[in-house]
Amino acid sequence: MDTRRLPHLVELDRLGSMRAVADVLGTSTSVVSQQIAALGREVGTALVEPDGRRVRLTPAGRRLAEHGRGILAAVDAARDDLDPAAEPSGTVRVAGFASAIRRSLIPIVADFAVRHPALRLTFHEQQPAESLALLEADAADLALVYDYDLAPAAPMPPSVRAGRRLWEVRWGLGVPDDRTVPVRATTSAEVLAAYADRAFIGDSRNDADERVLRLLGAAAGFDLHVTHEADSLDLVDDLILAGLGVGLLPTNRPPRDGIRVLDLPDPPVRLRARPVVRRGRENWPPLAAVLRALE
Repeated sequence: MDTRRLPHLVELDRLGSMRAVADVLGTSTSVVSQQIAALGREVGTALVEPDGRRVRLTPAGRRLAEHGRGILAAVDAARDDLDPAAEPSGTVRVAGFASAIRRSLIPIVADFAVRHPALRLTFHEQQPAESLALLEADAADLALVYDYDLAPAAPMPPSVRAGRRLWEVRWGLGVPDDRTVPVRATTSAEVLAAYADRAFIGDSRNDADERVLRLLGAAAGFDLHVTHEADSLDLVDDLILAGLGVGLLPTNRPPRDGIRVLDLPDPPVRLRARPVVRRGRENWPPLAAVLRALE
Protein backbone atom coordinates (compact mmCIF):
# COMPACT_ATOMS: atom_id res chain seq x y z
CA MET A 1 0.00 0.00 0.00
CA ASP A 2 1.38 3.37 -1.02
CA THR A 3 1.02 5.56 2.07
CA ARG A 4 1.23 8.68 -0.13
CA ARG A 5 -2.36 7.97 -1.20
CA LEU A 6 -3.66 7.92 2.37
CA PRO A 7 -4.09 11.72 2.79
CA HIS A 8 -6.74 11.70 0.04
CA LEU A 9 -8.79 9.10 1.91
CA VAL A 10 -8.25 10.64 5.35
CA GLU A 11 -9.27 14.09 4.12
CA LEU A 12 -12.34 12.69 2.37
CA ASP A 13 -13.40 11.09 5.65
CA ARG A 14 -12.90 14.46 7.39
CA LEU A 15 -14.38 16.77 4.77
CA GLY A 16 -16.92 14.54 3.00
CA SER A 17 -16.37 16.08 -0.45
CA MET A 18 -13.93 15.35 -3.28
CA ARG A 19 -13.91 19.07 -4.15
CA ALA A 20 -13.02 20.04 -0.56
CA VAL A 21 -10.22 17.43 -0.51
CA ALA A 22 -8.85 18.74 -3.81
CA ASP A 23 -8.84 22.30 -2.46
CA VAL A 24 -7.05 21.30 0.76
CA LEU A 25 -4.43 19.18 -1.03
CA GLY A 26 -3.96 21.62 -3.92
CA THR A 27 -4.96 19.19 -6.66
CA SER A 28 -8.00 18.29 -8.77
CA THR A 29 -11.04 16.16 -7.98
CA SER A 30 -9.99 13.69 -10.71
CA VAL A 31 -6.61 13.16 -9.01
CA VAL A 32 -8.32 12.64 -5.66
CA SER A 33 -10.66 10.09 -7.22
CA GLN A 34 -7.79 8.30 -8.98
CA GLN A 35 -5.70 8.10 -5.80
CA ILE A 36 -8.55 6.67 -3.72
CA ALA A 37 -9.43 4.18 -6.48
CA ALA A 38 -5.79 3.06 -6.69
CA LEU A 39 -5.66 2.71 -2.91
CA GLY A 40 -8.78 0.53 -3.07
CA ARG A 41 -7.11 -1.73 -5.63
CA GLU A 42 -4.03 -2.02 -3.44
CA VAL A 43 -6.03 -3.14 -0.40
CA GLY A 44 -8.44 -5.26 -2.47
CA THR A 45 -11.75 -3.63 -1.58
CA ALA A 46 -13.90 -0.64 -2.55
CA LEU A 47 -13.32 2.37 -0.31
CA VAL A 48 -16.05 4.70 -1.66
CA GLU A 49 -19.59 4.29 -2.96
CA PRO A 50 -22.07 6.60 -4.69
CA ASP A 51 -24.23 8.80 -2.46
CA GLY A 52 -26.51 10.73 -4.80
CA ARG A 53 -24.33 13.11 -6.79
CA ARG A 54 -21.50 12.68 -4.30
CA VAL A 55 -19.57 9.74 -2.81
CA ARG A 56 -19.18 8.46 0.70
CA LEU A 57 -16.78 6.05 2.35
CA THR A 58 -17.70 2.40 2.62
CA PRO A 59 -17.29 0.71 6.02
CA ALA A 60 -13.91 -0.54 4.78
CA GLY A 61 -13.04 2.99 3.69
CA ARG A 62 -13.93 4.42 7.10
CA ARG A 63 -11.87 1.72 8.79
CA LEU A 64 -8.85 2.37 6.56
CA ALA A 65 -9.20 6.13 7.11
CA GLU A 66 -9.03 5.47 10.85
CA HIS A 67 -5.83 3.45 10.37
CA GLY A 68 -4.58 6.08 7.95
CA ARG A 69 -4.67 8.85 10.54
CA GLY A 70 -2.43 6.79 12.81
CA ILE A 71 -0.13 5.82 9.95
CA LEU A 72 0.30 9.41 8.76
CA ALA A 73 0.92 10.60 12.31
CA ALA A 74 3.60 7.91 12.72
CA VAL A 75 5.21 8.90 9.42
CA ASP A 76 5.29 12.56 10.49
CA ALA A 77 6.76 11.59 13.87
CA ALA A 78 9.42 9.47 12.18
CA ARG A 79 10.27 12.29 9.77
CA ASP A 80 10.59 14.75 12.64
CA ASP A 81 12.65 12.24 14.65
CA LEU A 82 15.09 11.83 11.77
CA ASP A 83 15.26 15.48 10.77
CA PRO A 84 18.83 16.65 11.50
CA ALA A 85 17.43 20.05 12.49
CA ALA A 86 14.86 18.59 14.89
CA GLU A 87 15.08 18.82 18.66
CA PRO A 88 16.68 15.55 19.85
CA SER A 89 14.20 13.21 21.46
CA GLY A 90 14.24 9.52 22.24
CA THR A 91 16.55 7.06 23.96
CA VAL A 92 20.21 6.57 23.10
CA ARG A 93 21.45 3.16 24.28
CA VAL A 94 25.13 3.28 25.22
CA ALA A 95 27.36 0.25 25.71
CA GLY A 96 30.82 1.03 27.00
CA PHE A 97 33.56 0.43 29.52
CA ALA A 98 33.18 1.86 32.99
CA SER A 99 35.85 4.57 32.77
CA ALA A 100 34.36 6.02 29.58
CA ILE A 101 30.84 6.08 31.00
CA ARG A 102 32.10 7.70 34.19
CA ARG A 103 34.42 10.20 32.51
CA SER A 104 32.63 11.08 29.26
CA LEU A 105 28.91 10.48 29.68
CA ILE A 106 27.83 10.96 33.28
CA PRO A 107 29.09 14.61 33.26
CA ILE A 108 26.77 15.51 30.35
CA VAL A 109 23.58 13.99 31.81
CA ALA A 110 22.68 17.04 33.91
CA ASP A 111 23.33 19.38 30.98
CA PHE A 112 21.16 17.26 28.68
CA ALA A 113 18.31 17.37 31.21
CA VAL A 114 18.22 21.14 30.65
CA ARG A 115 19.16 21.46 26.97
CA HIS A 116 17.53 18.29 25.60
CA PRO A 117 14.86 17.20 28.10
CA ALA A 118 13.28 14.75 25.63
CA LEU A 119 16.57 12.86 25.18
CA ARG A 120 17.37 9.94 27.47
CA LEU A 121 20.58 7.94 27.91
CA THR A 122 20.77 4.34 29.09
CA PHE A 123 24.09 2.73 30.03
CA HIS A 124 25.31 -0.85 29.74
CA GLU A 125 28.79 -1.48 31.12
CA GLN A 126 30.59 -3.76 28.67
CA GLN A 127 34.07 -4.51 27.41
CA PRO A 128 34.88 -3.41 23.82
CA ALA A 129 34.12 -6.72 22.08
CA GLU A 130 30.82 -7.00 23.94
CA SER A 131 29.89 -3.39 23.13
CA LEU A 132 30.61 -3.90 19.43
CA ALA A 133 28.51 -7.07 19.41
CA LEU A 134 25.58 -5.15 20.90
CA LEU A 135 26.07 -2.39 18.32
CA GLU A 136 26.07 -4.84 15.42
CA ALA A 137 22.96 -6.56 16.81
CA ASP A 138 21.23 -3.14 17.00
CA ALA A 139 20.93 -3.58 20.76
CA ALA A 140 22.98 -0.40 21.31
CA ASP A 141 23.19 2.91 19.46
CA LEU A 142 26.66 3.95 20.66
CA ALA A 143 29.66 1.92 21.77
CA LEU A 144 32.52 3.41 23.77
CA VAL A 145 35.55 1.20 23.27
CA TYR A 146 39.26 1.26 24.00
CA ASP A 147 42.52 -0.29 22.99
CA TYR A 148 46.18 0.23 23.85
CA ASP A 149 48.70 1.69 21.45
CA LEU A 150 50.82 -1.42 22.16
CA ALA A 151 47.82 -3.72 21.59
CA PRO A 152 45.72 -2.15 18.82
CA ALA A 153 42.15 -3.32 18.37
CA ALA A 154 41.27 -5.57 15.45
CA PRO A 155 39.83 -3.83 12.37
CA MET A 156 36.23 -2.71 12.81
CA PRO A 157 33.53 -4.66 10.96
CA PRO A 158 32.28 -2.82 7.85
CA SER A 159 28.86 -2.16 9.40
CA VAL A 160 30.27 0.24 12.04
CA ARG A 161 32.38 3.38 12.05
CA ALA A 162 34.80 4.56 14.73
CA GLY A 163 34.83 8.24 15.61
CA ARG A 164 37.72 10.45 16.60
CA ARG A 165 39.67 9.59 19.73
CA LEU A 166 37.98 11.03 22.81
CA TRP A 167 40.95 10.87 25.17
CA GLU A 168 43.91 8.74 26.16
CA VAL A 169 45.41 7.78 29.51
CA ARG A 170 48.90 6.56 30.40
CA TRP A 171 49.07 3.25 32.26
CA GLY A 172 51.84 1.99 34.49
CA LEU A 173 52.69 -1.13 36.44
CA GLY A 174 50.89 -1.40 39.77
CA VAL A 175 53.13 -3.02 42.41
CA PRO A 176 53.21 -3.31 46.22
CA ASP A 177 54.71 -0.22 47.78
CA ASP A 178 57.06 -2.32 49.88
CA ARG A 179 60.29 -0.95 48.36
CA THR A 180 61.72 -4.46 48.23
CA VAL A 181 62.39 -4.36 44.52
CA PRO A 182 64.25 -1.20 43.55
CA VAL A 183 63.41 -0.03 40.06
CA ARG A 184 65.71 2.38 38.25
CA ALA A 185 64.69 1.76 34.67
CA THR A 186 64.80 3.78 31.47
CA THR A 187 62.64 1.40 29.43
CA SER A 188 59.32 -0.28 30.08
CA ALA A 189 60.93 -3.69 29.54
CA GLU A 190 63.38 -2.99 32.35
CA VAL A 191 60.49 -2.15 34.69
CA LEU A 192 58.85 -5.51 34.00
CA ALA A 193 62.17 -7.33 34.22
CA ALA A 194 62.49 -6.20 37.85
CA TYR A 195 59.29 -8.15 38.58
CA ALA A 196 60.00 -11.19 36.43
CA ASP A 197 59.62 -13.49 39.44
CA ARG A 198 56.17 -12.17 40.30
CA ALA A 199 52.78 -13.34 39.06
CA PHE A 200 51.01 -10.95 36.71
CA ILE A 201 47.34 -9.91 36.66
CA GLY A 202 45.37 -9.80 33.43
CA ASP A 203 41.82 -8.75 32.53
CA SER A 204 39.16 -11.45 32.73
CA ARG A 205 37.06 -10.00 29.87
CA ASN A 206 39.63 -8.49 27.52
CA ASP A 207 43.02 -9.82 26.50
CA ALA A 208 44.50 -6.38 25.75
CA ASP A 209 46.22 -6.07 29.16
CA GLU A 210 47.80 -9.49 28.78
CA ARG A 211 48.98 -8.71 25.24
CA VAL A 212 50.69 -5.53 26.47
CA LEU A 213 52.32 -7.34 29.38
CA ARG A 214 53.55 -10.21 27.22
CA LEU A 215 54.94 -7.79 24.63
CA LEU A 216 56.95 -5.94 27.26
CA GLY A 217 57.96 -9.18 28.97
CA ALA A 218 59.25 -10.55 25.67
CA ALA A 219 61.27 -7.35 25.17
CA ALA A 220 62.72 -7.93 28.64
CA GLY A 221 63.63 -11.50 27.72
CA PHE A 222 61.26 -13.48 29.92
CA ASP A 223 57.92 -15.26 29.56
CA LEU A 224 55.72 -13.80 32.28
CA HIS A 225 52.99 -15.78 34.00
CA VAL A 226 49.47 -14.30 34.06
CA THR A 227 48.17 -16.09 37.12
CA HIS A 228 45.12 -14.00 37.97
CA GLU A 229 42.48 -12.22 35.91
CA ALA A 230 40.20 -9.44 37.13
CA ASP A 231 37.79 -7.08 35.39
CA SER A 232 37.62 -4.61 38.29
CA LEU A 233 40.47 -2.21 39.04
CA ASP A 234 39.53 -2.41 42.71
CA LEU A 235 40.06 -6.18 42.60
CA VAL A 236 43.42 -5.65 40.88
CA ASP A 237 44.33 -3.38 43.79
CA ASP A 238 43.26 -6.04 46.29
CA LEU A 239 45.35 -8.71 44.56
CA ILE A 240 48.41 -6.45 44.52
CA LEU A 241 47.97 -5.55 48.20
CA ALA A 242 47.66 -9.24 49.06
CA GLY A 243 51.02 -9.87 47.37
CA LEU A 244 49.40 -12.07 44.71
CA GLY A 245 50.72 -10.29 41.66
CA VAL A 246 51.39 -7.07 39.77
CA GLY A 247 49.40 -5.59 36.92
CA LEU A 248 48.58 -2.60 34.76
CA LEU A 249 46.85 0.38 36.40
CA PRO A 250 46.00 3.85 35.06
CA THR A 251 48.33 6.63 36.16
CA ASN A 252 45.51 9.20 36.47
CA ARG A 253 43.80 7.19 39.23
CA PRO A 254 45.11 7.85 42.76
CA PRO A 255 46.72 4.60 43.96
CA ARG A 256 45.46 2.87 47.07
CA ASP A 257 47.63 3.02 50.19
CA GLY A 258 50.25 0.32 49.87
CA ILE A 259 50.38 0.47 46.04
CA ARG A 260 52.59 2.45 43.75
CA VAL A 261 52.15 2.73 40.00
CA LEU A 262 55.51 2.61 38.26
CA ASP A 263 55.98 4.62 35.10
CA LEU A 264 56.42 2.63 31.91
CA PRO A 265 58.61 5.15 30.13
CA ASP A 266 59.64 3.65 26.81
CA PRO A 267 57.53 2.63 25.08
CA PRO A 268 54.70 4.23 27.07
CA VAL A 269 51.44 2.34 27.48
CA ARG A 270 48.48 4.47 26.43
CA LEU A 271 44.81 3.49 26.61
CA ARG A 272 42.82 5.17 23.84
CA ALA A 273 39.04 5.69 24.05
CA ARG A 274 36.80 6.28 21.06
CA PRO A 275 33.10 6.17 20.11
CA VAL A 276 31.73 3.71 17.54
CA VAL A 277 28.35 3.88 15.79
CA ARG A 278 26.58 1.92 13.08
CA ARG A 279 27.21 3.43 9.65
CA GLY A 280 24.45 5.80 8.60
CA ARG A 281 23.15 6.34 12.14
CA GLU A 282 25.40 9.24 13.15
CA ASN A 283 22.95 11.87 11.81
CA TRP A 284 20.03 10.64 13.95
CA PRO A 285 19.42 13.78 16.08
CA PRO A 286 19.64 12.17 19.56
CA LEU A 287 22.82 10.28 18.69
CA ALA A 288 24.29 13.30 16.91
CA ALA A 289 23.69 15.40 20.03
CA VAL A 290 25.52 12.85 22.20
CA LEU A 291 28.44 12.64 19.76
CA ARG A 292 28.75 16.45 19.70
CA ALA A 293 28.79 16.52 23.51
CA LEU A 294 31.46 13.83 23.62
CA GLU A 295 33.68 15.74 21.22
